[in-house]
Amino acid sequence: MRRLASVLALTALLLGSGEARALTYIETPSLAEDVAAGKLPPVDKRVPTDPAVESGRPGQPGGELHVLISSARDTRLLAIIGYARLMAYTPAYDLVPDILESVDQHDQRIYTLHLRPGHRWSDGEPFTSEDFRYWWEDVANNSKLSPTGPPVALLREGEKPKVEILDPLTVRYSWSAPMPTFLSLLASPTPITIYRPAHYLKQFHAKYADKDKLDALVQAAHVRNWAQLHNRVDNPVRNDNPDLPTLDPWVLKTAPPSERFVFERNPYYYRVDREGRQLPYIDRIDAAVADSKIIPAKVGAGEADLQSRYLRFDNYTFLKASEARNSYRVRLWKTGYGSQLALYPNLNVNDPAWRNLLRDVRFRRALSLAIDRHEINNVIYYGLALEGQNTMLPDSPLYSAADRKAWAEYDPGQARRLLDEIGLTKKNSEGIRLMPDGRPLQIVVEMAGAAAEEGDVLELIRDNWREVGIKLFAKPLQIEVMHNRIFSGETVMCIDRGLENGLANAEMSPAHLAPTLQSDWQWPRWGQFYETHGMSGEAPDLPVGMDLLKLARQWMDATDFEARQALWRRMLAIHADQVLTIGLVAEVPQPVVVSDRLRNIPEQGVYNFDPGAFFGVYKPDRFWFVPEAPADQPS
Repeated sequence: MRRLASVLALTALLLGSGEARALTYIETPSLAEDVAAGKLPPVDKRVPTDPAVESGRPGQPGGELHVLISSARDTRLLAIIGYARLMAYTPAYDLVPDILESVDQHDQRIYTLHLRPGHRWSDGEPFTSEDFRYWWEDVANNSKLSPTGPPVALLREGEKPKVEILDPLTVRYSWSAPMPTFLSLLASPTPITIYRPAHYLKQFHAKYADKDKLDALVQAAHVRNWAQLHNRVDNPVRNDNPDLPTLDPWVLKTAPPSERFVFERNPYYYRVDREGRQLPYIDRIDAAVADSKIIPAKVGAGEADLQSRYLRFDNYTFLKASEARNSYRVRLWKTGYGSQLALYPNLNVNDPAWRNLLRDVRFRRALSLAIDRHEINNVIYYGLALEGQNTMLPDSPLYSAADRKAWAEYDPGQARRLLDEIGLTKKNSEGIRLMPDGRPLQIVVEMAGAAAEEGDVLELIRDNWREVGIKLFAKPLQIEVMHNRIFSGETVMCIDRGLENGLANAEMSPAHLAPTLQSDWQWPRWGQFYETHGMSGEAPDLPVGMDLLKLARQWMDATDFEARQALWRRMLAIHADQVLTIGLVAEVPQPVVVSDRLRNIPEQGVYNFDPGAFFGVYKPDRFWFVPEAPADQPS
């Protein structure tokens, strides 16, 4: 089949050049046959009038990318790493329009969103402000579909945004007070998706659908009512409905359950390269399901073209040994957690004796000082990690060496003095200190496998703490069980990943440093109280919790960069001094396996979920394969 090329020259702004030039679109080879047959319009009719133009080195279209996943649930990973967002972070973590053509903002209260003319959903239907109106009026504010109302993250001290549909390509969100987090919410790896494909979903909505037809759909789906059906088919983050139109670079084609999921290129995708080729370059993604325990072995056998998920640092040596034989390379990327693993003392634990002890900053400092992080680094991570507290990383503009070192130098002598000062001077026959109520000071640390090395790390900490008269027991649990125990106040301490974003800047929200989330294990009930507007949980009753909430609110109200940066630094300093979590080591390298034929993937990157979306900030729609040499020619 001959290659079709559009003869229509359109003006597009090349990113980084500041100049416009005529851009002649080049038809995608794998779609040329459908275009010739009239099944698809030509590329100049499929992309927006003003597409997003990538300024990087152009690649070649074609090829199938093989990856490994552990279950059907992992189809959501393609929605994460595809990273098509209204706003997006660059690799430098600058926030820029992406799906949106542009954004106007006033006093960080009023945001006017401008869509790209001619942008279409993956099924070819126009993407317009009607999709925003539908979500806001018919989903987010429909009591049957959203019983608790719009997402809490869109509320400013309980106030809903005012949403205005100004014209088919313009939407305005506004609040009476500053809402500086709005644009970053749209750039999240699991964003608040404030639009929906209205043309598709209306057939499942009682307001729009024919009642008899809708009743038949409900019955065929074996659900209770239309709302349950609507919620089942409408979950763009979950990415499990092949019929749901998308703006992502690849479209799911396989309905779960399955042992293999296929994603095909979105023929109406909104990005092009500087030579006029529509992205993504890669035609298909083949995601094969395998047991997570054997994924490293299958990757080593050459069964994946790009793999990071389910690979651990301790797989590196094995993977490296198979590079030449299976034509891939193993790259080690930095990770963005504030700490690879951190201990979380539960300040809301039910047990009154433990609650009093964990709320004493001297006790938390003693626990931290009694940990030999250098030993953990050398024994578990071959000395390649960064030792210290759970805080910002050196690549963050908010990094403070003092914060990372605070109460983190191994000093068992000072730890003993602090424990004595608290009054924990009595010991049993084993040399274990006694709590004020006479019980041995035995800390049960619950774990759910956030990292494979959790058990080994706790073994080393067990020996450290034993030296200062504290006994540690590790308790493995299923993740749901552990979460429920933490929420209910049964857990004394757990181990989990540290701060999700150790690379933050002052324009990113510091809310996770204050008790605003139930999923912050050091204060789950305080976070629940905030999330439910006081309907459940407990109000913070320690000065440190109240102070951090006050600072987080001041950050929301601040209107200049210097004020926000100062507030961030104050909150980080409080965390470090108060040892609200106990960090261990950070920047543990993440193995990333890349086929020798795959291009446009950084040699050195940062593997981070939020922000970053794993590979997302590096734009996987730009990854491309070097064509394979014919069998009768050398490669």
